[in-house]
Amino acid sequence: MQNKKSKTELRLINMENVAVEQVEWLLYPFIPYGKVTIIQGDPGEGKTTVVLQIIAKLTKGEAILSETSEGKSEEIGVEPINVIYQTAEDGLGDTIKPRLLAAGADCSRV
Repeated sequence: MQNKKSKTELRLINMENVAVEQVEWLLYPFIPYGKVTIIQGDPGEGKTTVVLQIIAKLTKGEAILSETSEGKSEEIGVEPINVIYQTAEDGLGDTIKPRLLAAGADCSRV
């Protein structure tokens, strides 16, 4: 039996051939829509709280920060979306889900 090593080819991309794309922002200029976003910081700074509040609003189709002085959303036609949330620190059942519920998230979308 002969060992076959898989041949990995190096694929080079010349930037001349890359099309420029417009970035869509979920929360300008911090969170691009449809991209992976990493929230980093020291423990206790509120990273999880902020992210789970944003997730709750997204799963309900609510504006994240755009509210007028009358408390009405400036965004029109916002659709609820599904969110992938990854954590390496917090427990799902004792931390993440209780906080999502407290924020009013639609947990079926997370």
